[in-house]
Amino acid sequence: MTVPVRVPSPRRSVSEADAELFAAAQDGDPQAAHRLGKLYAQRGDRSAARHWWERAAAGGNIDSTYNLGVWHEKHGSLDEAVSWYELAAGTGDAEAALNLATLLLEQRGDLAGARSWFESAARAGSGTAARRLALLCEDAGEIASARDWHREAAGDGDLASAHDLGFLAYSAGEDEETVRWWEYASRGGHAESAYCLGLFLQAGRDPEGAEAYYRLAAKSEHAGAASQLGGIALSRRDLRTALGWYERAANAGRLDDQRMAGFVCVELNDSQGASHWFGRAAASGDAESAYNFGLLLIAEFGDLAGGQHWFRQAALAGHHRATLELGGLLSAAGQQQEAERWLADPPPPTWDRLAEPELTARAELASAATGRRDGVPLPVPDLTEILGTWDLMTRPLRDHADVAVWLVERSGLHQSAVDHLASVRTTLLRPGTSPWPSATEVESVLTTARALRHRLNLPQRHPPLPC
Repeated sequence: MTVPVRVPSPRRSVSEADAELFAAAQDGDPQAAHRLGKLYAQRGDRSAARHWWERAAAGGNIDSTYNLGVWHEKHGSLDEAVSWYELAAGTGDAEAALNLATLLLEQRGDLAGARSWFESAARAGSGTAARRLALLCEDAGEIASARDWHREAAGDGDLASAHDLGFLAYSAGEDEETVRWWEYASRGGHAESAYCLGLFLQAGRDPEGAEAYYRLAAKSEHAGAASQLGGIALSRRDLRTALGWYERAANAGRLDDQRMAGFVCVELNDSQGASHWFGRAAASGDAESAYNFGLLLIAEFGDLAGGQHWFRQAALAGHHRATLELGGLLSAAGQQQEAERWLADPPPPTWDRLAEPELTARAELASAATGRRDGVPLPVPDLTEILGTWDLMTRPLRDHADVAVWLVERSGLHQSAVDHLASVRTTLLRPGTSPWPSATEVESVLTTARALRHRLNLPQRHPPLPC
């Protein structure tokens, strides 16, 4: 993980210099020389500050030794900075050890040296060093050590490490630890932890508990939490409240929430509002919004040209219904040749069934878990489609003991493909049973899910591949 370079500031003076201070420094008093160096630094005389700190450091003053490390780091003389930091850190100074480790890692790429000094600083009580060390351990795949150091940092008040502990516990299937750390972080004001805890409770079929944490996250302007609260209000048919929440999320640039704000405006007979939100999302490339914007322009404003434009944009993005509407408009306008081109090979219908809230929550948590630390998150819609497909196909069954065998018999797909789908589904629903699936695995499993829907005559997003 790339961390911005941070150059520390020298420590502040504890008193004003006077004639006696200067005389004491001249006579070899290390503490007086240190304080005199601070006075010169505050006045902007860096050369004089360095002179007196060197005299103080020669007399054993560790604060001056540290400040000389800072001085040289700021002036770009890194070899000198390292030497002075090493002298201070060697006496057990945690701040010097932290600065030294940071310099070695970010300026020299010396991972081994940095790790050693981060550990020294952490053992001397630096929560910041403990967190940096935890992240290095994560990068090295040393999860047990990472958790130990994250605990040290969290105990020092680092909410980001508490949040990370929640995710490490969630990925390992440790529910109690997950709740413990996300609750600790969210009570300290960490909005993302409050949101994740809301998702976790929603996945566990505790909607009241989930709503409470979504509200806590929303107080810190968390857009995802606002979206969830919009959905909750919509399920209660409280349209005005739903619109307020969706608009908060939409203003953060979330296309799904811009579209939802448009739908709620339609329900409220607010054509101008619907036009604003559908148009905004459509202009950002959301095909479903482009399709609905086209419908709105024609039905509410009689704008056939505008409707045709947005149907075409949605059709180009692979939207099935927009393609059919565009073909119909072109045909009615006498543009038969183009209409036939669109209608001859329309895109297949998309997977547009709403999944159960707990399944969507599991998909979001898995996506967030795989996207941690600059990773590439698995797409929430794809994970939701996998979980929703299985739920849709198996819902009529009373006995799920041999469900994979039942699906193989009904679909004719190979047993291994269905077993792989079942395995990924289990991982998403019960983390810790196996590692998170890779992007390639998700694509493979999606192909199986779509093939199953095709063979069982259920809706799907893309044509199935032959087995």
